[in-house]
Amino acid sequence: MAFGYYKRLNPSQKKIYQKSAGVSSILIPCPERFLPFLEYIAKALAAGHRDYTEKGAQAFVNALTRVLMVQAVQVKVLEKRPSNARGELHGLYERGGGKPKPLITVWMRTAKRIQVVAFKTFLRTLLHEVMHHLDYTLLKLPDSFHTEGFYKRESSLLKQLWSDACLPER
Repeated sequence: MAFGYYKRLNPSQKKIYQKSAGVSSILIPCPERFLPFLEYIAKALAAGHRDYTEKGAQAFVNALTRVLMVQAVQVKVLEKRPSNARGELHGLYERGGGKPKPLITVWMRTAKRIQVVAFKTFLRTLLHEVMHHLDYTLLKLPDSFHTEGFYKRESSLLKQLWSDACLPER
């Protein structure tokens, strides 16, 4: 199943899209090793500490990229999500542009009510942006499209890392 924007892609982009759509998971060896990072992020986020949340998110992503043997990526956590008439921006992945390494930016508070987001929402957003990075560095795709395969890979990362017994909903 292709998303609506597929018909606007050129033939080269369609090949990339199809390759992305065909990959449904990425295996994380020993995902339980990441629980201390995730517990740290959950506590920092629940306490509303932006700097500790950023420190934990960076440590987690560093560990994940090392295990998957891909290029490191910088993580920035900002307070209030930007928004416009189309909605709120939850996360952003940027590569190139003269930066020494790619950059993931995630926001920890909602735009309207300025409430700290739920931990699972924050983690899913972070993993979404990590998935863009993995498309380029692990799968070696020339572009990172939102395909059915992309969303399945994102969900596979979350399922491997999530443990209801160890991580709170918030």
